[in-house]
Amino acid sequence: MSDHSQGFLQNIDNRTQLAGSNRLELLLFTLAGGQQFGINVFKVKEVLNTPEITEISRTHASMIGMIDQRGLTIPILDLSIAIDRAPIEDLGKSNTIITEFNESVQGFVVESVDRIIHLAWEEILPPPNAAGSGHHLTAVTKVDGHLVQILDVEQILAEIITPPEYSGDHGRAPLRSDGKPHRILLVDDSAIARKQALTTIKQLGLEYTIAVNGRDALNLLEGWSAHGELEKNPLAMVISDIEMPELDGYTLTRKIREHPGLRDLYILLHTSLSGMFNEQKGSKVGANRLIPKWHPEELAQAILDRIAEIS
Repeated sequence: MSDHSQGFLQNIDNRTQLAGSNRLELLLFTLAGGQQFGINVFKVKEVLNTPEITEISRTHASMIGMIDQRGLTIPILDLSIAIDRAPIEDLGKSNTIITEFNESVQGFVVESVDRIIHLAWEEILPPPNAAGSGHHLTAVTKVDGHLVQILDVEQILAEIITPPEYSGDHGRAPLRSDGKPHRILLVDDSAIARKQALTTIKQLGLEYTIAVNGRDALNLLEGWSAHGELEKNPLAMVISDIEMPELDGYTLTRKIREHPGLRDLYILLHTSLSGMFNEQKGSKVGANRLIPKWHPEELAQAILDRIAEIS
């Protein structure tokens, strides 16, 4: 793999057509100890033979230095250290995965990069409670009979670079006409992403329900619809991640729009994925709005904008 790593992802833009089909491509790699892990190709910009790294004063044990890549200074992290494993022993034989998410670019050093595989989101499952790497996992799957752990890179980055918090400057949201707080369904498989979004939602004084993936959210919504719950206690909006086990946010949106009792729900896609394509795809499947994660002020304003429409 290392001999071809420079051009490994040269056609990545062509792969974005998978979005909305409830399928994804997973980049497989190994860390110290030989365990296989995966990351969504949508988050990957490039795969390199690890270049010379300029050491810096470490703000975190995993932050091993910086590289200059096409005029861009990129922080480099040893991914093994970041998930509490032994460091990569031989950087000269390692690969670096350059990623872009949450509107930031960073490189993760791994022992070796294997290949890209195609999977359906139904094959991506929530991690078992006793899984290795603890809270650093967001999902698991099986490839050729072997367990592959999918890392929560948002959680890993948040442990190194503290994400911004909502200031509370927008005040509290107005109540409904019946005097009750407006209600939101929050859908996200990442614990750190849910925590940040909930901080904003709570400070706005809103009622909320949480679903940890698209399948759970759809089951919840269909149950509410069948029992008339949405008429008795309506939802102001659904705020959903895009990358989720079992059912992704694009497919969740499409299925909501196809359901006669749910099709009028307001859907905001809240994502760490970058690029104009995601906005276009979100609009195509019927999302009302798409905003980036880790921008709590923008999330607060988007929620208040929606509540203003229905108040």
